[in-house]
Amino acid sequence: MEFIDLATQYRHLQVRIDKRIKKVLNHGAYIMGPEVFEFEERLAEYVGVKHVISCANGTDALQLIMMVLGVAPGDAVFCPSFTFFATAEAPAFFGAKPVFINSEESTFNICPRDLELQIIKVLDEGRLKPKAIIAVDLFGLPANYPKLKKIADCYGITLIEDAAQGLGGEICGKRAGSFGLMAATSFFPAKPLGCYGDGGAVFTDDDECAGLLRSYRGHGRGVDKYDNVRIGMNSRLDTIQAAILLEKLNVFPEELIAKNKLAQEYSKRLEGRVCTPALPEGFVSSWAQYTLKSSCRDAYVEGLNEVDIPSAIYYRTPLHRQPVFRVEGERERLAATENLSSLVFSIPMHPYMSLTRGSYMDKLVKVFQ
Repeated sequence: MEFIDLATQYRHLQVRIDKRIKKVLNHGAYIMGPEVFEFEERLAEYVGVKHVISCANGTDALQLIMMVLGVAPGDAVFCPSFTFFATAEAPAFFGAKPVFINSEESTFNICPRDLELQIIKVLDEGRLKPKAIIAVDLFGLPANYPKLKKIADCYGITLIEDAAQGLGGEICGKRAGSFGLMAATSFFPAKPLGCYGDGGAVFTDDDECAGLLRSYRGHGRGVDKYDNVRIGMNSRLDTIQAAILLEKLNVFPEELIAKNKLAQEYSKRLEGRVCTPALPEGFVSSWAQYTLKSSCRDAYVEGLNEVDIPSAIYYRTPLHRQPVFRVEGERERLAATENLSSLVFSIPMHPYMSLTRGSYMDKLVKVFQ
């Protein structure tokens, strides 16, 4: 039993992936080769945006967005505390202050109500300038962008989507990666759409943002790579990774269907035994993780381990308690986040799990009796 079975996925796609890689080896354009631009076009079509700008990894994608926005010291960037470190690391890298927002215990995502309260607090204090909101599509479920956009528009703050875990998710037919002025994603192998190394991308409908992103990812290039018009970075998606992603994108819709079927079976079998994930009306999750919640977490994790079912805990230490960000006196305000970090755990979720293997599901259910 694998938590995320990349080996089985590769066996399923081996002939097509190997053929794609061999083609790259033959033409030799390993950096910014034709597959990179083909992948950007195909992914833009899938997500429903004008521009996809690929880059070296998901953290770089967030940092490129910060560069386009001109994030700097004195700026406040609002983000959830219950997420991976990179979400807050990106604005902090440019000297901005991450302002941590509570999460909803039902969806695990950023709480719009607390977001508005913290924006008002920052405005009243007058020490920081509200610059951006980074909402995270945690575990594959898009954040509540309809509510978040209203708040962002009301206070004139740029809304950014961190879709590192969200690709394949939807809200009323609108796909993750298309929310906010710009959206970042990651192609880390364990992500819903993952490569065999590092990779990332930024999505946007804004032509000016797209132009700046393409410049910043290549050392601030102008008309060519020897014309440098701004300080940028070196962040490009390798051609071989783009080739792999092209074949994975071909089967991505089928994989999402399989994962949703598995999620439905999990919820059906585990309902009433343990707190299963919420799925608001009109929302579709990509199920980057299937995450449960229980005060008996440690006992359940031990029970799963005893029957050789792997599990994982995301995120045991919220960002406001990380040493580099430690914020004193915030634990009471961020009580929901504190609660989630002590209760949640994830069980195996990937599209190549067979639902006919009754023995696995039976063993799983017995752990929660």
